[in-house]
Amino acid sequence: MNIAIIMLAGISCLPYYYKYEKRRPQTRESVVLAVMTTLTVISRTMFAPLPGFKPVTAMVILCGMAFGKESGFLCGSLSAFLSNFAFGQGPWTSFQMIAWGAIGWTAGVFNRRGWLECHKTGLTVCGLIAGIFFSMLMDVWTVLAAGEGFQWLRYVAVLATSVPVTIEYCISNVIFLWILTPILMKKLNRVKYKYGFYKIESLESDQ
Repeated sequence: MNIAIIMLAGISCLPYYYKYEKRRPQTRESVVLAVMTTLTVISRTMFAPLPGFKPVTAMVILCGMAFGKESGFLCGSLSAFLSNFAFGQGPWTSFQMIAWGAIGWTAGVFNRRGWLECHKTGLTVCGLIAGIFFSMLMDVWTVLAAGEGFQWLRYVAVLATSVPVTIEYCISNVIFLWILTPILMKKLNRVKYKYGFYKIESLESDQ
């Protein structure tokens, strides 16, 4: 049962990769995505001494906000996979890939018209929800790792004990979003419009 759930978590990422490749992205688009993923991996490594206080989620959200939901998902999932070569690969990697990927995807959906980047309240809510979502999904892995399959009572207990860590996640997300959004979004939007990524996003939204 545990192995099946872990495999399902990993396989669930494949449709997003397939859709991205099927669209045949331009080389410059792939390069920008690679740069964003690299920066996200580096940001996680730099803050390694602070387990619950990292800019990874904020970087993934910014990628989704700037370049759309597909890029956001790919940046989040690939960042989890690549950075775990330093932090340690394992069954938990699949859950991290889904969690950060889903956060990047959601940021792309809600920022189609620039709503998130223009409203500090929206960034705050986004950071808080992302922190809670990440913690809740990773707690699923914690329960599975304990053995005997998934148990709701055990899951609720794990959620309760992880409240301090979840609060740290949420606070760090909000702080990094407040700091990084004014700095990076102008540069990312400049890249997006210079190389025509906004045209791709508009075509996707019309379909």
